[in-house]
Amino acid sequence: MNYNTKLLAEQNDMFRKHIGMLEADTIEVKGKYCMTQGVANLTNFQKLDTLIKLWEYNDFSVEEDVYNEHSFGRITLDENKQDILWKIDYFDTNYEYGSEDPSNLNITRRVLTVMLPSEY
Repeated sequence: MNYNTKLLAEQNDMFRKHIGMLEADTIEVKGKYCMTQGVANLTNFQKLDTLIKLWEYNDFSVEEDVYNEHSFGRITLDENKQDILWKIDYFDTNYEYGSEDPSNLNITRRVLTVMLPSEY
């Protein structure tokens, strides 16, 4: 796959930082946010903590950001010290197949999934 990794990381940061916000529909980077059953079962406070930590996330280590795309991370909740993983996958505009060029916003939609480590 041949694409601009730096651009892709910038797009992923923009997408992640607008998840759940009213203006999310107006940004150029389109996609969906979903959570696994384990995250859905957390308290409302823990889910809000997860969302805030997603917006603020900036700890892209070599171990977790292997491809420098800013497409994966681990956060720890304040209340119970629960680890939460998140990842971004790239799809075509119909969410049926992988995108041929994830950095091309005209042909790519993102899905950001948050999950418990046991669900990865």
